[in-house]
Amino acid sequence: MSAENDTPAGRPRGSARPGYSFDVKLWKVSKTGRRSRPWRLRWVVAGKVHGDTFTTSALAESRRSELWQAMNRRGEAFEIESGLPESEVRAAGEAMDAQLPLRWFEFCRKYVAGRWRTAAAKTREGMADGLAAVTLAMVKRGDGAPADETLRLAFRWGIVPANEGDDPPAELKAAYDWVTTTDRPLGDLADPEVFEDVLYRLSYKLDGTPAAGDTYKRRRRALNTALEHAVVMGELPENPLQHARRKHVGSNEMVDRRVLVNALQARQLLTAVSYVGSWDRCRGRRLVAFYAVLYYAGLRPAEAVGLRLSDCHLPEEGWGTLTLRETRPVSGKQWTDSGERHDRRGLKAREATSDRPVPIPPVLAAILRAHLKEFGTAKEGRMFGNERGGVVGSSTYWRVWEEAREYALPPERIDSPLAGRPYDLRHACITRWLNAGVPIAEVARRVGNSPEVIHRRYHGCVDGHEEAANAKIAKVLEEDGDVA
Repeated sequence: MSAENDTPAGRPRGSARPGYSFDVKLWKVSKTGRRSRPWRLRWVVAGKVHGDTFTTSALAESRRSELWQAMNRRGEAFEIESGLPESEVRAAGEAMDAQLPLRWFEFCRKYVAGRWRTAAAKTREGMADGLAAVTLAMVKRGDGAPADETLRLAFRWGIVPANEGDDPPAELKAAYDWVTTTDRPLGDLADPEVFEDVLYRLSYKLDGTPAAGDTYKRRRRALNTALEHAVVMGELPENPLQHARRKHVGSNEMVDRRVLVNALQARQLLTAVSYVGSWDRCRGRRLVAFYAVLYYAGLRPAEAVGLRLSDCHLPEEGWGTLTLRETRPVSGKQWTDSGERHDRRGLKAREATSDRPVPIPPVLAAILRAHLKEFGTAKEGRMFGNERGGVVGSSTYWRVWEEAREYALPPERIDSPLAGRPYDLRHACITRWLNAGVPIAEVARRVGNSPEVIHRRYHGCVDGHEEAANAKIAKVLEEDGDVA
């Protein structure tokens, strides 16, 4: 019985990774003398003897040929403990992993990667936020567990496809390791105790206070879509969220009348904007027209950010037109394909190539002409830009607006909801049109909503409805003789 070192002289050795070795000696097939498995094959890896027995000599020679090819043709290292070539060890590990239950983080990572290419940046961020909230219920707790906020940040970093295979930032490493090693199997969602915690995470913020209704709905929608995908892929027998009673949340879709400004207040606020910042830096003055298109044309802030000169018809007299084609919503750099904070999208709820013409009154056309005369256009021909010509950031127009409110409003109104957000100028515009008697369908067309949304959100803001209803009821009472 002789041993052979079948390694060709010309094969490069290199250094094997820990636990593996290229020092392999393969013995010839021999007989054992036993009846059941009379043929034996032995080989040595880094001095450790391994062997196996076979029922026929053909099977033994076939196995010897496999090991010889791994040694010589493929140049593989052998695992010292098991004596198996590296490819066989790897295949055995993958087969074992396939039998293990799919865990939460790996499911989320694959799910987000599958939807990433076709999803808008805001959708990506919404998915990550909803699944990150649920992750707090899908990791085990114990001594040394990182803070909830850090766990959420680590999860959001980890499911970005571009980060796969990279080391997490130093401040997130411990939390990332915790999320990826203590996460529960996806099937644990069937555990009533675990799922009860999942529902709690959807409904509450980290400080234990109830989340806003829109936040709850967005998180639940993100989880529901992910679980429906798990059912389709055969990872879950059913979607447990379908059997959970939906939490009743107060509807905040109706616009609060307290945020609406009248015409005088709107003009005062636009004037106050021009006083924000030093005169030489023009921080506020370059944004007056930006807020004006929200108030006079009902644009969303993201639509105003993407507005270009080529989209504007600004005659010296009469009405003009803004033809909207692009929106620039704000997202984190990790969610956009460009790596910039602002995504570049078509109009909301419309085909990517469609546009939306919006007639604008002479007063707005004059404001935009004055803006162009003083500041010109920003990069890419955009109407509005920052001091360097870049995209106007949401933090910029929020800070300017907050300072302008302090200039324009009486002290007792500063802490009130009145015009608390730049978006409230759009609400004021829509309400003004409705009170002027513009048909709901036309208002909806101009502002890019459906008539149903306009009716649902603004019916409480239209003046005269209560008086008209009272008059009709009084007329009926008078006809029936019930008037005192």
